[in-house]
Amino acid sequence: MEHEVLYRPAYALLKIELAQGESVSAEAGAMVSMSSGIAMETKARGGVFSALKRSVLGGESFFINTFRADEPGEVTFAPPLPGDIYAAELTGTTLYAQSGSYIASSPDVQVDTKWGGAKTFFSKEGLFLLKLSGSGHVFLSSYGAIHQVELAPGQQYIVDTGHMVAFDESVQYNVKAAGGIKSTLFSGEGLVCRLTGPGRIMIQSRSTDAFLSWLIPKLPKKKN
Repeated sequence: MEHEVLYRPAYALLKIELAQGESVSAEAGAMVSMSSGIAMETKARGGVFSALKRSVLGGESFFINTFRADEPGEVTFAPPLPGDIYAAELTGTTLYAQSGSYIASSPDVQVDTKWGGAKTFFSKEGLFLLKLSGSGHVFLSSYGAIHQVELAPGQQYIVDTGHMVAFDESVQYNVKAAGGIKSTLFSGEGLVCRLTGPGRIMIQSRSTDAFLSWLIPKLPKKKN
């Protein structure tokens, strides 16, 4: 499939060109438009149990939409928040992504969940990460622009948990407090991810948690 990301980085739109017989899988609700020759099928991908696990534990929709080209055409997708779209190509490899970042992928890419271990208990990404493996294209969304960092073997990098998008399977992942108790409670930083290379990590330039912390106090209070 041929793809192009338009209008980045603030309001990215993913356009995928499908030849006759090609298909692409996508998160429910991500489709913006499609050609008349594209047929859409909705199902619980991987069976009911796998779909339920992704929905409850991974923060994704229970259903996956598959768009198949009965004749050549295009289909476009967009994330719910303003931001960029990251296109990754898997060649028998695995990529871990934060909950909610998955938009679409080639039909041969498996989308599953992975237990992050007790170390992620207080992580804003939750207890589970999305595990994307196989061969094909994967498209992930971010809130804000995406910044990619390449880590050398043994190199460490620290990222606020609310800014993580994805990282390679080769990257070791650990969640810890930003500093001591005082720093954790009053610095506004809270918890951070300590990542150790080799591999690439993808970071989003904005955090939904930070935005909600700014927005919620400004909302009108309900009068009794």
